[in-house]
Amino acid sequence: MNAAFEAYRMMRADFDLYRHSRFRRAHAELRGELLNAAGRAAHIDPTTLFMGPQSRVGLYASDELQDWFAQHGRLTVDEFETQWWNGRDSTLAMQGIGALADIA
Repeated sequence: MNAAFEAYRMMRADFDLYRHSRFRRAHAELRGELLNAAGRAAHIDPTTLFMGPQSRVGLYASDELQDWFAQHGRLTVDEFETQWWNGRDSTLAMQGIGALADIA
């Protein structure tokens, strides 16, 4: 059981690196314009738009961020986990983040 827990912990750490990298890239490319008026009014943390349900993106993401996701993709933790367990790091690299070890 400890090996399974450790593997899951490693996957979540890799996802956190992936999510942080995507957030930083979008933030830089969009010059911080990540939230729409409703998101700003509700004091939404824009980092949450990079992992929660797509419906949250529709409610609070700026048009620019929605376009950015359409162009660059947006993996949920479940999608990332599936790829991680299947050893599909190449898919992540194709989405522009490179090897996970290079992010930190």
